[in-house]
Amino acid sequence: MKILFICKHNKFRSKVSESIFNQLNKNKKILAESAGLIGSDHPTPESVVNVLMEKGYDLKDRIARRVDSSKINNYDLLVIVADNVDPAFFKNSFNGEIIWWKITDCIDTDIPGIRKRVDEIEEKVKVLARGFN
Repeated sequence: MKILFICKHNKFRSKVSESIFNQLNKNKKILAESAGLIGSDHPTPESVVNVLMEKGYDLKDRIARRVDSSKINNYDLLVIVADNVDPAFFKNSFNGEIIWWKITDCIDTDIPGIRKRVDEIEEKVKVLARGFN
């Protein structure tokens, strides 16, 4: 099974989701990746990496990737992490299940905001991962 976490730029919410899921997931037959709807030229900010490290997670891949619509059906589940990505965009092009978490973004200097969102993502990922373990 393959899961794709999606946010707008693939530098915060989807990256955090991918990282936490892959570290909590005990079922190694499930692969999680992440991508952004419009992508970004900027890597995941240090502030996000540091908050994840505080919580015991390692962000291995900081390079932003864009959703490849020609490969979208290689995934079984799309988890749209962001509140600013419309799931209707995928309804005609994706055959699998779509989950929408609606997590708001914040600027990379807002450490309390980053912590709040990482906590929110972590709780949602734990619930999702439990369903597969």
